[in-house]
Parts: sequence; structure tokens; C-alpha cells
Amino acid sequence: MNLTAQSPTQIAWVTSDLDATETALTGLLGVRKWVRIPEVHFAPDTCSYHGKPADFVASISLSYLGDMQLELIQPVRGENVYSDFLAAAGPGLHHICMAADSPEQFDAALAEATRQGAPVVQQGVMQGGIQFAYVAAPQAGVPFLEIAYVPTEMQAFYDYIKQEQR
Repeated sequence: MNLTAQSPTQIAWVTSDLDATETALTGLLGVRKWVRIPEVHFAPDTCSYHGKPADFVASISLSYLGDMQLELIQPVRGENVYSDFLAAAGPGLHHICMAADSPEQFDAALAEATRQGAPVVQQGVMQGGIQFAYVAAPQAGVPFLEIAYVPTEMQAFYDYIKQEQR
């Protein structure tokens, strides 16, 4: 099962400077407010990178442009898909995200992506039960496609951020 019936829900950039990227996108896109989540810890018991346990920290900033979530990610420490991207390519567009409606749809979409030749690079579960996986997608013209499942409780937090833009 793929996510073809779904629309992208997020566009994400990796940066070495959240303040500068927030300012640039605020000016270019007219974003009104960013919500910063500093130093999110991704623990090795819930996250893997290239199939091995991953232990890293990243700061995140979120906003919305209409219904599209904008995410900025600044790696802080540890080896991960963000720090390696930043080292190899510099700051820039990192991924688009497609959201699954259920954990089962998440699993099916991830299995389909790997069958289509898009290997899983990083995956895990964040606080609040958000499941995520990055698959390499250079053939699609973007470094990574993120597949995510956001439980209802966490969606309420995202809805709050979206409402702040009005």
C-alpha cells in the first residue's frame, strides 16, 4: 500500500542556523510565527540510523503555510540523517512528508517504499507516539521522503501551531 491518495503534509529544511532560516522563510513566505522545540533527544532504543541504534539531538522549529507544515531541523549532536546531509550538501531542502492515517498504513507504506527501491535510512518513534521513517528518494528529485504517523493527541499540538498562524 502506498500513500498516493495522501497529499504531502510537510516540507522540511535542514539548517545550521534556525534563527537565520526562520527569518528567511518568514520574509519569503510570510510565515507569522515559529514554534521552537529545542534539543529533542532521539534515543537508541527508539531510533535507528542505517539500521543501527541512533543516539542524537536536534532542535526543531515548526510553522504552517496554510495547511502545509514547515519544519526546520538543526542537528545538535550525534550521527543522523540531518547532520550527514548538512555536512554533504549544506543547508537546504531535506524532505517532504507524507502522513499515514494509521500505524498499519505507515507499515504498509514503508514496506512499499522499500519494494520500490527506496531504502530506509533513519526511522523511529518520538515522544507522543509519532512514528517516522526517512527513505532515500533521489529518483523523486528530493533527498528523502518521510513517512509518518501522527497520533490524534500529537495532531492536536500541530493544530494549535496551525491556528497560531491565523
